[in-house]
Amino acid sequence: MPRIDAVAFDFNGTLSDDEALLCAIYRELFAEHGRPLEEDEYYASLAGRSEEAIVGGWLGVAGPVLDALVAERVARYRQRAADGSTIRAATRAAVRHAGARVPVAVVSGAFRDEIEPVLAAAGLDDVFATLVTADDVAYGKPHPECYETLARRLRVAPGAVVAFEDTEAGVAAAVAAGCRCVALRGTVAPERLARAEELVDRIDVALVARLLG
Repeated sequence: MPRIDAVAFDFNGTLSDDEALLCAIYRELFAEHGRPLEEDEYYASLAGRSEEAIVGGWLGVAGPVLDALVAERVARYRQRAADGSTIRAATRAAVRHAGARVPVAVVSGAFRDEIEPVLAAAGLDDVFATLVTADDVAYGKPHPECYETLARRLRVAPGAVVAFEDTEAGVAAAVAAGCRCVALRGTVAPERLARAEELVDRIDVALVARLLG
C-alpha cells in the first residue's frame, strides 16, 4: 500500500452531511428566480459542481447578478449550518485521528466564508493544515486544479494524498490530479463513483486508521 502523506476531505456531502440542505437552498433560490429545480435534477447534474455551474448554469446569469445570487446562497447556508451539527461525531473523530498523524485539508468547491464557521462550531478549526476553497481556484471540480493546489501547498506528491469525495465531479477532480480517492456513498448512485479506489458508507476512525496503516 503506497504511503499516505496527507488526507483531504471534500466539504459538502462528505465532511459535512449537508447535501440535502444544499439541495433545499438551491431549490428555494431557483424557484424565487423563476426556474424551479427538482430534487432529482440537482443530484443528477448539479451536485458537486462549482457555483458558476450550478447557479450560473441553471439560471443563465453571470457577472454581478451571479455574484449576488451566490452570496445569497452562502448566507442561507451559514444561517442553517453554522452550528456545526452537519459534521457527524464519527467524522469528527476520524478527522482528529488523521490530523494527529498527517496533514489534513478541506478541498471544496464551497467558499471559505461558509466552511470556516462550520469547522469552528464543530471544534475542528485547529485540525486542518489548509483549506482549498472556491476562493483559491479558477476552475471548479471536476477540474483537478483544487487538488493540484493542495499538493503544492503541502509539498507532497499527489499520489500520496487520499481524498474523500461524494460526487462524480469530486472523484474526477481527485483522480485527474493523481490522488487516491475514496468515495462516500449516499449523494449519487454508486456507479457514478466507479473511478474511486474504494466506496464506503461512512467516514470513521477505523477507515482512516486502515488507510494510514
